Amino acid sequence: MSQKQQTSLHRVHDCGDSQMPTQALSLARLATSLRGCVASVAISIPLLLVACGGDVVTEVTEVHETGMKLVEKGDELPKCTTENEGAMIYALDSAAAYACINREWVSFNGKDGADGKDGRDGKDGEDGAKGDKGDQGEKGAKGDTGEKGAQGDQGKQGEKGDAGDKGDSGIGCSLTDNGDGTVSVVCGDSTTTINKAVCGTTPYDLAKQFCDARDGKTYKYVTIGTQTWMAENLNYETAKSRCYNNSAEYCAKYGRYYTWADAMDSAAVFSGNAKGCGMRVECTVKTPARGICPAGWHVPDTTEWISLYKAVGGSAYALQAKGFEEWPDATDEFGFSALPAGFFSKGDFFTVSRDVFPAVCFWSAIDDGGAYAHNWGIGLDAVGLDMCGHKDGGYSVRCIKD
Repeated sequence: MSQKQQTSLHRVHDCGDSQMPTQALSLARLATSLRGCVASVAISIPLLLVACGGDVVTEVTEVHETGMKLVEKGDELPKCTTENEGAMIYALDSAAAYACINREWVSFNGKDGADGKDGRDGKDGEDGAKGDKGDQGEKGAKGDTGEKGAQGDQGKQGEKGDAGDKGDSGIGCSLTDNGDGTVSVVCGDSTTTINKAVCGTTPYDLAKQFCDARDGKTYKYVTIGTQTWMAENLNYETAKSRCYNNSAEYCAKYGRYYTWADAMDSAAVFSGNAKGCGMRVECTVKTPARGICPAGWHVPDTTEWISLYKAVGGSAYALQAKGFEEWPDATDEFGFSALPAGFFSKGDFFTVSRDVFPAVCFWSAIDDGGAYAHNWGIGLDAVGLDMCGHKDGGYSVRCIKD
């Protein structure tokens, strides 16, 4: 094995000593393909629906690699929960599309025929004739009361309106996965685009990504061995987080830098598992600790980093994203896609151009004494524990699924 292929697992403390929440709705945009014309209406709060006027196409018979599920019967729908919020299912027996919205399945069917007009009311009967007035005596006698008029006939019941026309069959239509979280429904010359799921206003694929409902950002994920990891660095903004060279464009690609206290949510905004932990404070973190991660994910502890290290055969190259001149031998064999994001220390930004430093540092959830916490570094050809430094350093965060 060449020196470049060898990796190391070692510990140093030589880097710097420098140094949340909004809500977003997970939404779903749905669409129905129609006969004759195709239109779409998007409603962003509280959900996105795509619908048209006219006759509803009720059956889709050809499906090409799409995330929309098909079931034989409408009563076989799975339970609608927050886990599949925004997902769509097509039932073959009723030829209807269902969407999971607010933990309920919502169906879209053809329109009912118009109701018949109401019948007219019968005419009122005429008043009885007025009795004659008696002769005037000292006091005139009262005249007889006139007879009551006959009751008018009841009006006839209005006729029932005709039934509405049945929608055309969906035979001949097809579904195509566009690979960007959307599906195209093609029926003849008409095409309608449906979102598989929506995070904020961004469509995404539930099978490859998840949504951080706090700010509407989506993240790719990958399963390596028995663990499921984010395949991107966290980019959730906090008051103390930083972007490389203070560039928001860099954050969008490489994620943000966080101090250990920030990464562990020492302020207990999302979880109390690391409350009060920070610089020059020794504490015992209750793991798994969510920290700054999205709901359902947590900051990995050291044993979880070591499990990843073993699952990829101890290879730095297998963890490195391809296409970067800093990592010419990267294979990204497992899809972890570590980026040479650099780090922040002592008021300055550092990258892999300085050979003595790793190209990226990730925080671990384990305290290592007042000024230090465990971290995981990936260099040019090495992977190592505690390759970085102080709790006040600005390092990246990769979350692992609970």
